[in-house]
Amino acid sequence: MILCCGEALIDMLPRETGTGEQAFAPYAGGAVFNTAIALGRLGAPSGYLGGLSQDLFGQILAEALAASQVDYSLCPRSSRPTTLAFVTLTNGQAQYAFYDENTAGRMLSEPELPDLGLGTEALFFGGISLVSEPQANSYATLCAGAGDRVVMIDPNIRPGFITDETAYRARLARMLSRADIVKLSDEDMDWLGTDPGTLLREGTAVVLVTRGAEGVDVVTREGETRVPARKVEVVDTVGAGDTFNAGFLAGLHRAGLLTRPALAAAWGTDLAKAADLGVRAAAVTVSRAGANPPCEAEL
Repeated sequence: MILCCGEALIDMLPRETGTGEQAFAPYAGGAVFNTAIALGRLGAPSGYLGGLSQDLFGQILAEALAASQVDYSLCPRSSRPTTLAFVTLTNGQAQYAFYDENTAGRMLSEPELPDLGLGTEALFFGGISLVSEPQANSYATLCAGAGDRVVMIDPNIRPGFITDETAYRARLARMLSRADIVKLSDEDMDWLGTDPGTLLREGTAVVLVTRGAEGVDVVTREGETRVPARKVEVVDTVGAGDTFNAGFLAGLHRAGLLTRPALAAAWGTDLAKAADLGVRAAAVTVSRAGANPPCEAEL
């Protein structure tokens, strides 16, 4: 199982009523949640770990996970509320306003972390769950104890959401030092003050650098391969990066490369095939409204 560890929330997406009034509609979302959903739809063994509420929105999240064949049995459940993210779109680009205080996801504590067992072959971390405490510290602990499992991290840094930059930088540095796969944008690298070469020297096996409409660079110690993007009519970009992450992990799983030794020895062509699956899946997601990843039959 590929266990996606991090936030699940309700995206309140902008809509227009039949009478022309502006409104918001609730949709299950969150970067890590979206990755778990996409993995399940792509036929990979997908699991989700995060604090889930027992409220109405928590039920929506649980039902969405089950509908996409995602195992969420490791999730602690609580009576705390669900995180809400109100989304506004400007030229198809999403901006978020988060309501996250004292929520089920944010308050995930280290004593609530489950025993992962032998069935968990890889861990994925990312998004706002690496910023807000105490959940961020809980995920850092889980990452540090990953053992021989493959670890992928997509920090997806949002500077406006960071309240304690010193703590966040230190936590993220520890997690990145353990990561086998890291996905970054140019903005992420600028904020972190790092680059693919530095990450590779520090132990990362694969660095994925997103280039927007130009595609993604797959960088290893042996070299660099550009995987081009697909040209589609963009409706919005919600969930695009999350879907790419899932496609890449699903591609590795299909190729038998989701172990640390196999990943370290993988050919660039095999990694590029996995990245291409991510690119194709993301292209479908951006062609329709909201975070709505494709299933295998749509690719």
